[in-house]
Amino acid sequence: MIRLGIVVEGATEEMFVQSILGPHLRDFQVDAKASSLNGGVSLSRIVKEMAKFSHSFDAVTSLIDFYGFQDRPDATADALQARIDGELARRAKAGAHVFSYVQMHEFEALLFADVSGFSVIAGAPTNLVARLRSIRAQFPTPEDINDSPSTAPGKRIEGEHPGYKKVAGGRAVAEEIGLAGIRAECPRFDAWVARLEALGEAG
Repeated sequence: MIRLGIVVEGATEEMFVQSILGPHLRDFQVDAKASSLNGGVSLSRIVKEMAKFSHSFDAVTSLIDFYGFQDRPDATADALQARIDGELARRAKAGAHVFSYVQMHEFEALLFADVSGFSVIAGAPTNLVARLRSIRAQFPTPEDINDSPSTAPGKRIEGEHPGYKKVAGGRAVAEEIGLAGIRAECPRFDAWVARLEALGEAG
């Protein structure tokens, strides 16, 4: 069993690893444990935490939002990942599998993979699914939903349902959609999960 440490942005991502991603990865002989930064994500902080984890795990990755990154020096998630990984190459434990993952544009984008999943949210407006479906239709994939302060995926959800609770709601919707459903619509996320699965196959 490969021991995988995942440095995550906050409680929503931690929940996702524990409840959905982790159980899936165990089928691939990967035991995933999440550690939350509780917000305040910066280049130096994510590098420090991932490098520290490399001494306790066989592999280390991250699940952090491009939208919430405080001091991102690059215009794309790929460039940001390359910068993080470059720093880790100098600071992480030699021989450990260490690679970052930055979600475009934030975790809540994954929930737009199938907005019918929002039907499980108690007390939601009756037209919530239809309104979110209209938003989703404007973009090629959920990961293209942009990241301005008013139009990031999470802000759009809250705009349609002000009472939405990120952690409980995120878990309920993600479980309703299922990991396979999310992967089918989110190619960047799918590629990351495939890389995590491969850790067990290689180990």
